[in-house]
Amino acid sequence: MTTHNQPQNDARTAEEKAIDEWLPVTSERKATWWYSAFHNITAMVGAGVLGLPYAMSELGWGPGVTIMILSWVITLYTLWQMVEMHEMVPGKRFDRYHELGQHAFGEKLGLWIVVPQQVVVEVSTCIVYMVTGGKSLNFHSLSLISLSAAVMSLSYSTIAWVASVTKGQEADVNYGPRETSTTAITLSSFNALGDVAFAFAGHNVVLEIQATIPSTPDKPSKKPMWRGVILAYLVVALCYFPVAFSGYYSFGNKVDDNILVTLQKPSWLIATANMFVVVHVIGSYQVYAMPVFDMLETFLVKKLRFKPSTVLRFTTRTIYVGVTMFVAIAVPFFGGLMGFFGGLALAPTTYYLPCIMWLVLYKPKRFGLSWCANWVCIVVGIVLMILAPIGGLRSIILSAKNYKMFS
Repeated sequence: MTTHNQPQNDARTAEEKAIDEWLPVTSERKATWWYSAFHNITAMVGAGVLGLPYAMSELGWGPGVTIMILSWVITLYTLWQMVEMHEMVPGKRFDRYHELGQHAFGEKLGLWIVVPQQVVVEVSTCIVYMVTGGKSLNFHSLSLISLSAAVMSLSYSTIAWVASVTKGQEADVNYGPRETSTTAITLSSFNALGDVAFAFAGHNVVLEIQATIPSTPDKPSKKPMWRGVILAYLVVALCYFPVAFSGYYSFGNKVDDNILVTLQKPSWLIATANMFVVVHVIGSYQVYAMPVFDMLETFLVKKLRFKPSTVLRFTTRTIYVGVTMFVAIAVPFFGGLMGFFGGLALAPTTYYLPCIMWLVLYKPKRFGLSWCANWVCIVVGIVLMILAPIGGLRSIILSAKNYKMFS
């Protein structure tokens, strides 16, 4: 039986096949639907969930609940689109986000549209996860790491909302604005939009995850991938909504940008949750760094003609980890970083870029249901992209006033 792992008339040379087998994304295609589930959980349920109560405090009950539900629906829809487009051309698989972009927009334009945004997303996410791990420490088998990370994310999210519910409302809880002036209230709400966008972003590694699943004409990869996505999004709902709503309910506008910092007792339980966070961000870092490693190693061996080797891989990845660690230590502003990068890069690649590619490739009927749904997502995504970085940058500037480098 012919597989869809490569085109039926494979014109690659022996050297090109060897390189593809060496590169991390295309090295193996043996994953199952539950691999898809825990990889997607690891990519989605991360540092962002800890900042959702703070985002609620900046938005208030009405707008906060609306934005949360709308983001869950929109990102599930755009994720479905990407799963469908992975094998839209018979005999070909778009294993990387930029490959799909090139198919939609052309070889050169597709690269310029997708790669800069995807790199910013993955690098910024790695930096934020470094910051998260650092805060929590204050009190190949990537699949095994990812599984552990998925379990940890579910565990610390559960601890966060159960502890909030158990604690109940603070005696002097206040659900009014955190800020005093209209300008400050508006800008902080912009930052909250970025926090939510950051929390719901996992699309940048979706095609890379689906690329690890085997596919045949009778059993295309989108079926097990979609099963895994559905399970992942159920877990997302079970983690995000209870944490966001119970954390805000208990602490109101006094909640910190990391709910575990606000929850101080029982100390042993919060310490346990923080250790779970550390384990999780290690796994999530791996998931988000893998496409970057793939891009770097592809460039080095295909463009600069380096020989594929363990030494090259070790050197490249060590330098990348070192750079992201340096930035995380230098600029450890959790809430501001989430808001800024959530709007600048994660909103485009999650909320509306899949919709634009869908419109270009499938050309749905003008003013039909699909056409309208895609344009709603595009408008929402563009609004997030414009407003959230403004609020995030303001938050970073305010945090930097009292910060000493490497303190």
